[in-house]
Amino acid sequence: MVGLGATSHADESKWISLFDGKTLDGWQKVGSDESHWEVKDGALHGTGKPSMLVTTEGPYKNFRYRAEIKINDGGNSGMYFRTTAKPGFMDGYEAQIDSTHTDPIRTGSIYGMCHVYKQHVKPGDWFSYEVEVRDDVWRGREMTRIKVTIDGNELYEYLDFAKTYKEGHFAFQQHDPGSVVDIRKVEVMPLED
Repeated sequence: MVGLGATSHADESKWISLFDGKTLDGWQKVGSDESHWEVKDGALHGTGKPSMLVTTEGPYKNFRYRAEIKINDGGNSGMYFRTTAKPGFMDGYEAQIDSTHTDPIRTGSIYGMCHVYKQHVKPGDWFSYEVEVRDDVWRGREMTRIKVTIDGNELYEYLDFAKTYKEGHFAFQQHDPGSVVDIRKVEVMPLED
């Protein structure tokens, strides 16, 4: 058991913060001028019309990526990875953020690829969201392996044999004027190719 604790602590030291909790340094808004991203109470805070807040660092290929997120009742957002430097809603993988929006595809889904319809997160509650992404080979076939975890509970591992997105940036989505999303503790752990 001692070995497990040491490994866990060693892993924790490999995480790189992408958000300083104070400024938008390292992030750029792409989209409507009527969309607003600011730092509020130590979190990235998105409101208004559709846009994306994308990292200026990158591209990243194989990694673990995590954030703590809160979405309002009726809100919709997305945690994007392997996306372009100037993304639209269809550019890159999207880990859906949605507890009660009219779109029934809920938090935990890889939008357009693997859908979850059960509510895992209540609106207004902070939760941890993590994806592990790596190109791999399964039964002789190349693919991208995506593991999705919410609050430490691994939901599934999705195998994308199309290898749809090769590498890219990280981004968060401001979906619509009724959505309010907050994000803190945004971190990446690069993995060997």
